[in-house]
Amino acid sequence: MCGIVGAVSKRDIAQFLLAGLRRLEYRGYDSAGLATVDSKGKLNRLRRVGKVEVLMEAAKKYPIQGHIGIAHTRWATHGKLTEINAHPHISENIVVAHNGIIENYKFLYERLYRKGYRCMSETDTEIIAHLVHWEQKQRGGTLAEIILRIIPQLYGTYGIIIMDVHNSNVLTATCSGSPLVIGCGMDANFLASDPIALLPVAHRFVFIEEGDIIEVTHCTIKIWNKFGQSVNRPEVEYFIKDDYDIESKGPYQHYMQKEIFEQPKVIKDTLKNRIINGAIIFPEFGQSINKLLSKVKHIQIIACGTSYHSGMVSKYWFEELVRIPCDVEIASEFRYRKFVVRKDSLLIVLSQSGETADTLAALRITKNMGYLSSLAICNVDYSSLVRESDFCLLIKAGIEIGVASTKAFTNQLTVLLMLVIYIGQIKGMNSKIQSSVIHAITLLPDYIEQVFSIEKGIANLSKNFIDKQHALFLGRGSLYPIAMEGALKLKEISYIHAEAYAAGELKHGPLALINMNIPVIVIVTKNNLLDKMKSNIEEILARGGNVYIFSEYNSGFIESDNIKIIPLFENIETIITPIVYTIPMQLLAYHIALVKKTDIDKPRNLAKSVTVE
Repeated sequence: MCGIVGAVSKRDIAQFLLAGLRRLEYRGYDSAGLATVDSKGKLNRLRRVGKVEVLMEAAKKYPIQGHIGIAHTRWATHGKLTEINAHPHISENIVVAHNGIIENYKFLYERLYRKGYRCMSETDTEIIAHLVHWEQKQRGGTLAEIILRIIPQLYGTYGIIIMDVHNSNVLTATCSGSPLVIGCGMDANFLASDPIALLPVAHRFVFIEEGDIIEVTHCTIKIWNKFGQSVNRPEVEYFIKDDYDIESKGPYQHYMQKEIFEQPKVIKDTLKNRIINGAIIFPEFGQSINKLLSKVKHIQIIACGTSYHSGMVSKYWFEELVRIPCDVEIASEFRYRKFVVRKDSLLIVLSQSGETADTLAALRITKNMGYLSSLAICNVDYSSLVRESDFCLLIKAGIEIGVASTKAFTNQLTVLLMLVIYIGQIKGMNSKIQSSVIHAITLLPDYIEQVFSIEKGIANLSKNFIDKQHALFLGRGSLYPIAMEGALKLKEISYIHAEAYAAGELKHGPLALINMNIPVIVIVTKNNLLDKMKSNIEEILARGGNVYIFSEYNSGFIESDNIKIIPLFENIETIITPIVYTIPMQLLAYHIALVKKTDIDKPRNLAKSVTVE
């Protein structure tokens, strides 16, 4: 996975390429590189292991210029973190940057090896450069024609930008399973894996479809579909409707911290114009969807990672509030099994970026499989998931830079709960329940602000984790997925091994792990499961465990040597407790990572947008 930026212009583009990489660094940051062709036709390439700032420092020492170029920031899929494995890769006059995975690269290399090619790197990308070079040498043609010939040989996913030193006024690109977008500038055109990279220089974009082949010069754009037929793709204007300065954290130490504290604001943004006269309204739907939703008898949710956890919470809501059976499945599992489509089933796909490879693939294989319709819940309105679904609901969380998702998760939960009520309205939901839930939703921003008041206590608590290597998280009911999300956040940014269990499962194995060195984080609220949870806690204490309880005031817990209590305020509306209790889990992971001095915004081995399997 990676971020790619390409540019062809009448002016020097090296600094723009570096700035574009900086804006895409959330997509991968193991290494970075750029290659340009200067006015004398000379190829210049600079690569470095580490973050983009390392490459930028190198560019000061070894200036690089050119009117055409490709840049790349890498998240390794093939090959170690070395400079020689960093992109762009070269085969004589052919320069390639690539996002994705070429699954049959070893087979292709064996063929190319017999033709005299030798790989300098351990990557699958270098194979593409050699393959293009061989086709050019043997059969000639433009890069677009060559790409059309080699695509049938590539198995996997890819977003590829190619530059030919011998024809240094054109960039050629193609994509399948990995996004690319064209940015239209003044006397310049650009390519990137995300419009964010191009916003300083372009506000008009062309979003590329699967299998398209693109050729851009500084003044022209040509597009062919996967059959080689010339096509026109619509040009759209796009502005980030957000005051998020990607270069500034403001008063915050990390983007993750900033995004945690933005949650009251972004929840207000997602509620705006969607609650009117005591009812949920989705203006983007129009009226046509109401008849369809009235037929829904089953919900199938597909997602990955944090989005999977939000889907799990919504299962409780769909089944409790509107009595619709709901199944939630991890996309990477769903797409490879023989699944059965239930009668009158609505497919919901969840993704923050809208480019998650497994979720996109799952959506694509469900086409014509018998679902009533597909609905994307996403944060990015230009994403592939949004464009390929029948309907979409935007969560309106704004740009999220921190790899560990925070505000996107709470906004997903908020939109899902609103969707449950929206469907309930169509199906004749009890008006008192409807009013109660909508009222609770409107209280969310204020509730979250109140949770921030316990941050100091969480920060003090985090010091107890500085030498910990393992942790257990427990929850019951709709708080069980929140325990899973808490464990995920902790492992993502603090590198502590953390697992989550439904508390009733303790006696079926996890009790064997309990000792004084493994903290047990318990999420519990005052509901019908409170007494059950107290019994589970006693089981832990009887075996010498240390328990950290996040619960409302006067839930009946008493601190002791083995029990630490982090009290939340009282009388939280039950239906929204999963959203409210998410916040202390985020703060706990953040402050533990602080004391452990890890790279919070860019944790090792991870990337923000997972565009490969």
